[in-house]
Amino acid sequence: MSRKNKVQLVDRVARAAEAALAAKSFVSAIDILVGIGWLDPGALERWRRGQVDCLEGAVQANLSRVSEAMRLFRSWATAKGLFASPTDYVARTPRRQTLRFSRSGNAAIEAAYRTQWVSPELSEKKRERLAEKASRAPELVVVQPLNREWQCHRCGGGGDLLMMEDPGPACLRCVGLDDLEYLPSGDALLTRRAKAKSARYAVVVHFSRTRGRYERQGLLVEPRALADAQ
Repeated sequence: MSRKNKVQLVDRVARAAEAALAAKSFVSAIDILVGIGWLDPGALERWRRGQVDCLEGAVQANLSRVSEAMRLFRSWATAKGLFASPTDYVARTPRRQTLRFSRSGNAAIEAAYRTQWVSPELSEKKRERLAEKASRAPELVVVQPLNREWQCHRCGGGGDLLMMEDPGPACLRCVGLDDLEYLPSGDALLTRRAKAKSARYAVVVHFSRTRGRYERQGLLVEPRALADAQ
């Protein structure tokens, strides 16, 4: 890397890190890769859903550039006196498998990617709550499809709801969520109670053509949890 390009990368990493830190009081490797434009949010979401083998495979830069950016990020965080906070990253799938960052799977590289850097201005209790929240498994998401003629890539079946997987849509029976009961949005208190009582739940969304985005429609929760909440 030429000196000019290195200086430019230093500035880009610093700007991305400062922006994330100001917004969230912590900053991660993902924030840097998205902030400098090397990681598309859509590709990031596919990785979170377990549809991409490793995050480096979705980054639009060669590994030497990525390694340099990560080194500059760690140097920036250390110089700022940020606290290192190891964080778990699990997939937004029923299996909750651990997500992989690097092509090599090297333990040291994975640990570096998983480390979030937290503002020293936060109290110890706030840092602990932030670490707990960051390591929490993401919500499962199922979709009300626009096309009712879709087919499950595993069994060939269909249904009113699906979960997206790497090969294609999958029915709730195949992903092990067919025993859950649908609770539509509308009663915020009931939704909170049912969600808190349900060991397993999934958010139901539907794509709005007018707004051009997915919108929450309700929850899938365990029948016993819904009955108790009611």
